[in-house]
Amino acid sequence: MSESATQIVNHNIKPGWTLDRRDPQFIQSLMPTWEWLYNNYFHVQTSGWHHVPKNEKVLIVGSHNGGLAAPDVPMMMYDWFRRFGTEQPVYALMHPIIWQAFPALAQTAAKAGAVVAHPKMAYNALRSGASVLVYPGGAQDVFRPHHLRNQIYFAGRKGFIKLALKEKVPIVPMISCGAHDTFYVMADMYELVSQLHQWGMPWLFDLDPTVFPIYLGLPWGLAMGPLPHIPLPVPMHTRVCPPIVFESYGREAARDRHYVNECYELVRSQMQQELDALARVAKTRIHCPFGKYSS
Repeated sequence: MSESATQIVNHNIKPGWTLDRRDPQFIQSLMPTWEWLYNNYFHVQTSGWHHVPKNEKVLIVGSHNGGLAAPDVPMMMYDWFRRFGTEQPVYALMHPIIWQAFPALAQTAAKAGAVVAHPKMAYNALRSGASVLVYPGGAQDVFRPHHLRNQIYFAGRKGFIKLALKEKVPIVPMISCGAHDTFYVMADMYELVSQLHQWGMPWLFDLDPTVFPIYLGLPWGLAMGPLPHIPLPVPMHTRVCPPIVFESYGREAARDRHYVNECYELVRSQMQQELDALARVAKTRIHCPFGKYSS
C-alpha cells in the first residue's frame, strides 16, 4: 500500500482506535509546561522510579484522582518522559466518553499517547512493544468521594489482570496522594440521576456519564455532574511501586476466574498498603510542602 493510501486509511480510523497518532515532538512541546506545573504549581514529590525496567514493556496500573483534570496523570507522565525520553512508546487508556463528549481534547490527548479504553487497543499497544497505562477504576475512581481519597478503588474491574496474564507482562503500580484534594467531591448522585433518566430526563449530549458527582471546585464553586474544573495548587506525592509478577501466565490462567480474583486482590491490597504508607509520608510533610525527593 502506498504512503498516500495509508494516510487515507488512517484518516478514516476513528480517533483513539489507532496507535499512529502518538507524536513524540508534540509530547516534547508539552514538557516545559508540565515542568512548570510539576515544580511550581503542584510541587510534586516522587519516588520509586528505579522500579520501572528499562527497555521492557510493562502494564502500569494507577489509582485515579482529581476529576476530569486528573492532574496526577500528566505529572506522572512528565516523570516518565524525562527519565525514558519521548521516543520510548507508552499509551494511556482513556474512557470512551471523553472521546465522544470532548473530541477536540481527546484528539489532543491522542497526540500524547492516549487511546480508547478498550481491550483491543490495550492488546494492540502491548503487542507493538509499548507499555500501557490503565486506570481500572475509571470514572467511579476519579470522582470517588473525598473521604475515600486514600483508598484504592477499581470498581471490581478485572480486565487489566486478564490483560497482564495473557500478554505475560508484569504490573507496575503507580499511586499518588494529594491530587484528590484539588477539588472536593461530596457525593455521587448517579443512582438518583439514573432514576430520573428512566423517568424521561435526557442525558447531556445523549451520553450516560456513569457518575454524577456533586463537588466543590474552581471555577464553578458548587458543581453537579462530571464537569471539567481547574485543579487547586495542592502539593502531590507520587510513587512507583515494585513490579508485581504472578506465579502463572497465559490464556489458561486468564480464563481461571478464581486465579484472576486472587491476582486482582493481590494487586489491590499491595497498592493499598503502598498508598497508606504514601499518605503517612504526605501527612508528615504537610508543614513543609515544598521539599522534594526523587528516586
